[in-house]
This record gives sequence, C-alpha cells and structure tokens, in this order.
Amino acid sequence: MSKELPSKPSSNEEVDLIVFFNLIGAAITKVLNFFYKIIKRFFSALMYALKALFKNWKIVLGIMFLAAIVGYGLEKIKPNTYSTSMLVEPYFNSKYQLVNNIDYFNALIKNEDKESLKSIFKVNDEILDKIIAFEIEPGPETENDRLLQYEDFISKLDSVRAQQYSYEDFIENRSVYSGRYFLIKAYASKPNIFKDLEEGILSSFVNNYSNKAMKRRDELLKVQKENLEEQLRQVKELQKVYIDVIEKESDNKQNSLKVGDISISGSDKQNTKEYELLREEQRIRNELKQLEEKKIEEDVIFEVISSFQEVGNVSRTWKDRYMIIFPLLSFVLLVLYFIAKKVITFTLNYED
Repeated sequence: MSKELPSKPSSNEEVDLIVFFNLIGAAITKVLNFFYKIIKRFFSALMYALKALFKNWKIVLGIMFLAAIVGYGLEKIKPNTYSTSMLVEPYFNSKYQLVNNIDYFNALIKNEDKESLKSIFKVNDEILDKIIAFEIEPGPETENDRLLQYEDFISKLDSVRAQQYSYEDFIENRSVYSGRYFLIKAYASKPNIFKDLEEGILSSFVNNYSNKAMKRRDELLKVQKENLEEQLRQVKELQKVYIDVIEKESDNKQNSLKVGDISISGSDKQNTKEYELLREEQRIRNELKQLEEKKIEEDVIFEVISSFQEVGNVSRTWKDRYMIIFPLLSFVLLVLYFIAKKVITFTLNYED
C-alpha cells in the first residue's frame, strides 16, 4: 500500500514569498510609471511653451516691454506713501495696552471712523484722511539681549521641558511682547503730519493697570526704604555702643546692653568688630542708593527713546514695484497661455 509523501512546508512558504514580492514589485512599478508619465507630460508641456516663446520672442519681448511701461506709469501716478518710526521703552506692562491700541487704531482707519480717531489724535479731518496705517514690532536688540530673554524664559520651565526647548525654538516662536523696546511705525500719504500723531500714540500707554502697578511699586519701594533706614539707624547705634564699650574698658563682667532687637555685651566686644559694622553700613547705603536709582529710572509709564521725524521717508515695498511685477506677470501669463493652447488642441484632436 502506497503512502503519500507529506508536502514540504518550506517549499510552500518560498512560493508564497516569491508571489508576495512579485506583487510588491508590480505595484511599485505601476506607481513609478504613474509619476514618470506625469513628469513626462509636464516636461513636454513646459518644452512646448518654451518652444512657442522662443519662436515668438519678439512678441513676448514686446508685451513685456509694454507691461514695464504701464507699470512705470502706474508707479508715477500712484501717490507716494511716507513712513517714520518711534522707538519706545514701556514700563509696568504697558506694552500690552500699546499693542492692543495699535491694532485698534488700524481697525478705526479701516472702518473710516473719523470721530473716534479725532478724539484720540486731536487732529482735523484733513490730517486723518492722510493716515494709512500703523505697525508695531520688537525694537533693535543684540544677541546678548536675546540670550538673556531665553535664559529668563527657561528658568520658568521645569527641567524636562527646558531641555526640549532650544534657543532657536524660542527665537522663532516668541511673540511681539517679548522685547524690551518697541518700534512703532506710522504710514501716511503726506510727509509732514507725523508729529501731529505723537500725542495720540503716546496716550496708548496710559491705562489703569499700569498706573496701579506703578503705584504699588512706589509703595513697595517706600516700605523697603523705611526698613533699610531703620537697619541703618540700628547699625549707627551699635557703632556708638561699640565705641562706648571700648572707651570704658571696665571689668570683664557680662554686662549686657540692648539696642532695639540686637544686644551686645562685654564678652561680645571682641567679636563685634568696627570693620564689620562699617561694611554693613555700606551695604545698607548701597541698597538705598539702588532703590533711589530704580525709582528715578522708572518714574514714568514709558520712555520715548526716539520720536517721529518731522518729515517721513518714502516707503516702497516689492508690491509697489509695478515696473518689475508687470513684466514678470505678463511672462507667466504667456507661458500659461501657450500651455493652455497645447492642452486645448490636444483635447479637440483626441480620438478614442
């Protein structure tokens, strides 16, 4: 009686793998052929368009030359836009109110709300009609300034998050509020009206929050000053007591003298040195000096570093270069025209 030999599993698995890889190879070939056809069609259309441009180069150059003339004429006809800038340093977080108000001014200009603008800038309609827009951006800063901002930001994060947040990420994602200085730009169609707008711009800093923050700061400085002055008084008394103890040089009894919350005895006189008291006095006086300097430096809500110029500069961007934009645009339109012509001709002559 014959016995059937069992089939080899390894042979079947090899066949399945070969079929599987053949299917993958066929799928990849189809995808590559698909992209090849698209690239080939695109290249053919581009070559046809360039061929048509070269054949009709005189027409193309003529159209581009006419477009340049039209663009030049529009540049001369279009009224000039003038601009100037103001560099300011806000204190007490008034920068938030400043940025919001700049956006508010632009909204009023866009909506032609002259009454609101007039109440802010205190100018007549003739000047208001010449205002185009305002912009605000971080002021000039050095690499050291940016590094200090980054270190201050990182210090507020936990250790894990701080390691994941690089300096480049910080510079790329920081907001307009990050800087210390702010550059305010004004645009107008008349060159000599910017000084009339300063008062309205500077009023943007004033708000209840900043005023309260400044008042709280002044009260805090006052309390700190009083505490330092009291410490200075106690040090002066200690110095006087120390001198009296040395002069008397009486017996070695543990007589104790008390000045305020601090006590001194005959046994302590060896440890309480006059130099240490003088150094403590100097430290307190330095802190008092720093408090006074801080109050003098930040005695206002904002500081104007440089104000608007009397006459603004002509402001031009690439969008205003019609003499360059129009010829380039006409060239692109001609390329699209020849490609569209090729597609239409192929479609009309196509047969199944």
